[in-house]
Amino acid sequence: MHGQELRQGRGAPGYGVTKLPYKVRVYLNNQVLIPASLVRALGISGLKYAVITVSYNGIPITVKGVKLLRTRHTDSRQFTVPRKVRETYGIRPGDEIEIIEIKPFRFS
Repeated sequence: MHGQELRQGRGAPGYGVTKLPYKVRVYLNNQVLIPASLVRALGISGLKYAVITVSYNGIPITVKGVKLLRTRHTDSRQFTVPRKVRETYGIRPGDEIEIIEIKPFRFS
């Protein structure tokens, strides 16, 4: 393998998403998946907290300080849509949101 070629790992091939924006459904536990291919493409595998901008029904929503949850054996991440955001905008499990931007969160 040379440079940044697509890595062939173990397990299922997963989603082939490599750029934003990315449309995804909100899970029953109010979490949203960021696939491993997108995490690697954006170079955010070492990130613990992020500023995430999503779009719901055409309304851009920016959430700061979102914790990116990870599993032990993959690069994929999940984050929970905060309760206040869900209640304010009426986001429910099964709804589709669009992830527009993911940036590192800087503590100040």
